[in-house]
Amino acid sequence: MVDVREWSRADTAHLLRVPGASDDKYSRGVVALRTGTDAYPGAGVLGVEAAWRTGAGFVRFIGAGRAADAVLARRPETVIGPDIGRTRVDAWVIGSGTDAADRTRGEEAELRSILTGSARVVVDAGALDLARDATATILATPHAGEFARLREQLDLDPDGTGDRVADVVETASALGCTLLLKGATTLVAASDGTVLSVASAPGWLATAGAGDVLAGVLGALLAANPNASVAEVAAAGAWLHGYAAAGASGMTGGSHGHPIVALDVAEALPAAIGDLLS
Repeated sequence: MVDVREWSRADTAHLLRVPGASDDKYSRGVVALRTGTDAYPGAGVLGVEAAWRTGAGFVRFIGAGRAADAVLARRPETVIGPDIGRTRVDAWVIGSGTDAADRTRGEEAELRSILTGSARVVVDAGALDLARDATATILATPHAGEFARLREQLDLDPDGTGDRVADVVETASALGCTLLLKGATTLVAASDGTVLSVASAPGWLATAGAGDVLAGVLGALLAANPNASVAEVAAAGAWLHGYAAAGASGMTGGSHGHPIVALDVAEALPAAIGDLLS
């Protein structure tokens, strides 16, 4: 039987890095995102917004067209570039708001370059099909449907065994990386069999774009904690994401709260972090 550790508020606070007098924008963490498309420009906006609001010191967005325009309109602090470039990156976020079926050869080559680089990579949505070929340290972040497809690509039963913990452990081992399986209870499994459980998310978080926000949170925390366990950073990001959603939805004092949209969660991140550090 797999031992599952429940992630806590205190665990999360431990991985929230407070900048000091000697820090600059680079030492706080540089996040680069290759997310969103002309069809889904909002994914880029949500991930970038979340990365900034989680505390990244420098955020780059790699893309053009509607996605780049939308990102710059929302967050003018962001550095926009048409390609992956050669500047410093501490953590990448790729795949959110993209579809592998629409990917060009040039785009695939860039993604593969990221996945064989030295920086940690959050691999989401439309880039998950490339995860098995990665040599970089990666964090794969599928939802249930993507998880089934990923298992099929790895020659595992896409329907699983009926034991969610066993399935995520098996998949992380086959993929050789840390895997975060989204859900009402999020499970994080490292390739060595370590499993962390995160149950901080309110039901209101089941809304379009929430995963794009989570990807940005994860990118920022990975960039700020280069020596920390990827699994622990992933669990901290999922816990913070859920806590920010609870705050955004007004779930205090036993209240049922109210509907939210994904951008509400991103905007609630600074207050959630401040509360955790108080």
